[in-house]
Amino acid sequence: MYLYNYARVEQSSAQRFNIVFTGLVQSIGQLQHLNPYQLKITCKTTQDPVLKEIALGDSIAVDGVCLTVEKILTQGFIATASPETLEKSTLGDVAENGPVNLEPSLRVGSKIGGHFVTGHVDGTGHLESTERTANAWQIRFKGLSSQVARYIVSKGSIAVNGISLTVAECSPSGDWFWAAVIPVTYAETNLQYLQPGDLVNLEGDVLGKYVEKFTQPRAHTSFDAGLDVPTNGVDDLSMSFLAEHGYLS
Repeated sequence: MYLYNYARVEQSSAQRFNIVFTGLVQSIGQLQHLNPYQLKITCKTTQDPVLKEIALGDSIAVDGVCLTVEKILTQGFIATASPETLEKSTLGDVAENGPVNLEPSLRVGSKIGGHFVTGHVDGTGHLESTERTANAWQIRFKGLSSQVARYIVSKGSIAVNGISLTVAECSPSGDWFWAAVIPVTYAETNLQYLQPGDLVNLEGDVLGKYVEKFTQPRAHTSFDAGLDVPTNGVDDLSMSFLAEHGYLS
């Protein structure tokens, strides 16, 4: 039995990008707290798309948080959340049997319909308001921590409870934003259950994080040798350098 499960893990690793998601939620499950760190996720049916070809060691985003499948159940799975995960996300505060968005990690060759989501939550914010319009829902979030706000830009991507959304408008500081959500997304995710004041998990676009990292001055190290970037004591990599070398239009 051990060898069989090991083989399934190896097969799963070959088929999936282990820690990459797209922000397209596959289904809604229910979360139960078995103990302060161990979580039980129950799907709607045994035929739930999240359970299709599930294997031990698979990564599944639960409300946007990447968790590892430790035990497979007939209608769900069990995973453990670390203290860091519980501190940065809402998983520890979800009500018993509360609804959570579920998405398996991206398979090799699959279509990318949203944007690259890592499942590493930056922080939380809370729902301020939800307004129905003629053809969408306008949902506004505020109270974002500085770890999240720095990556919020107008027309940029943001993952809210693991859902890939486009920022329609935001404040200059990024401490609030609103997004337009189409009816099918609203109906098939746990956005429909949110009430004003409810916390949500937020993950900024990973591209913005890399740009931020590489445009910040840092001390020269031996690892810079051989790289086609300036290394005169401190890095001179900047927005002007990127534009000059064709990385920005």
